[in-house]
Amino acid sequence: MIIAQQKRKENIVEYLIYMWQVEDMIRACRFDADEIAERIVRQYGQTDEVNREIARWYGEIVDMMRSEGVTEKGHIQINRNVVLQLSGLHLRLLRSPSETVYGSLYYKALPAIVQLRAKSGGGEVSGTSGISEIETCLTAVYGYLLLRTQGKTISRETSESIRLIGDMLSFLAAKYNEDV
Repeated sequence: MIIAQQKRKENIVEYLIYMWQVEDMIRACRFDADEIAERIVRQYGQTDEVNREIARWYGEIVDMMRSEGVTEKGHIQINRNVVLQLSGLHLRLLRSPSETVYGSLYYKALPAIVQLRAKSGGGEVSGTSGISEIETCLTAVYGYLLLRTQGKTISRETSESIRLIGDMLSFLAAKYNEDV
């Protein structure tokens, strides 16, 4: 909760990646409030009062995940809405003749995006025919971070692709902050 609020203000992409991690941690704790309190909330090292507030926030996320049917996979609606907002901004920036920096970052990352989309085979996302490019990029960054956390070997090509995608997403996040 504390980290999510801070990240949402500072960097919407980091916020979204963090929220995806929260969803996965809740799944790893099997939606059990006691396990979430022990394995996650306690790690914040806050006062009892703040820990209760954090536990309440996690409980709200648990409730959303259950009611929205994303207990096995997928993301809660508030997170999907952020992806939609970022996708809309992405398209507006690409269409803007005055926004040459973002276009340049996008076209540098495009080969990696195309390759990732081909590997993933797309998918159905809330009324669209397939996953947006932005969701593809976010998923790639999240997967990369998971691999690093697990100590897996990552090829130089993958690292370079993620760097290019990360540059584009960082610029997009900055533009999002200007928009809000």
